[in-house]
Amino acid sequence: MAISLKNLTHKKDPAPPRILFYGPPGMGKTTVAAEFPNPVFIQAEDGYPNDLPDPPPRFEREQLGDFNGVLDAVGALITEDHDRQTLVIDSLDKLEPWVWEATCRENNWSTIEQPGYGKGYLAAEMQWRELITGLNVLRRERGMAIVLIAHSTIETVNDPTTVAYSRYDIRLQKRATALFQDEMDAILFINQDVTIKQDDPKAKTSRSRADGGGNRWIYTAPRPAFVAKNRFGIPDKIMCARGETYAELAKHLPAPARPLAAAEAA
Repeated sequence: MAISLKNLTHKKDPAPPRILFYGPPGMGKTTVAAEFPNPVFIQAEDGYPNDLPDPPPRFEREQLGDFNGVLDAVGALITEDHDRQTLVIDSLDKLEPWVWEATCRENNWSTIEQPGYGKGYLAAEMQWRELITGLNVLRRERGMAIVLIAHSTIETVNDPTTVAYSRYDIRLQKRATALFQDEMDAILFINQDVTIKQDDPKAKTSRSRADGGGNRWIYTAPRPAFVAKNRFGIPDKIMCARGETYAELAKHLPAPARPLAAAEAA
């Protein structure tokens, strides 16, 4: 079919969102993800919050076994009938060693570093892309929102325009981080505000200490101190309040579709 100006569209993309939450441990990333509509979890890490009033169904790490098990779980959500509207993967950094193991099996390597010059991580990117392809099928054909969880790390940024500084980043190998930064509609950083208090500025032995009110915040726009982005016009900073966070985010997000039967999706 020939392309002409008649093919131009002004419609918004109605597809459900693809969101990556990351931050330090204990910030409530999993709890926020569980607030999304009808979630199902692929639990790649041990441990799950026991204080959720209605724990959503999940594929346990022991059931999955390896990266192929994760792909099979995504495939089951694509082909089988279910009422789930959100897929949560918890967490990407715990899944990454499985990605490396799958890459090594496929190439007969003993470790991901064996081929040298970063070739192992380049090959691992193909495994990640296979997962992302499956997630995009779930999003487009089954109308499911995609929520990914990761922990944070602190990286040094060598900015040529200023002195080097530290920032929070996603705890993945650099190629994988870049891949998910490109693919996600939103990367949201969860952390507590920290204030620095000085005991007595005039004292010779004055000591600085970190303090904070305990409030957790979601940061949605990039800053030198952390990586973030969003394509939905979410305010730069919203409070992460238990039981209320998704409702606040949902004001700006496309909603997941009603649950579709596999036959309808096909």
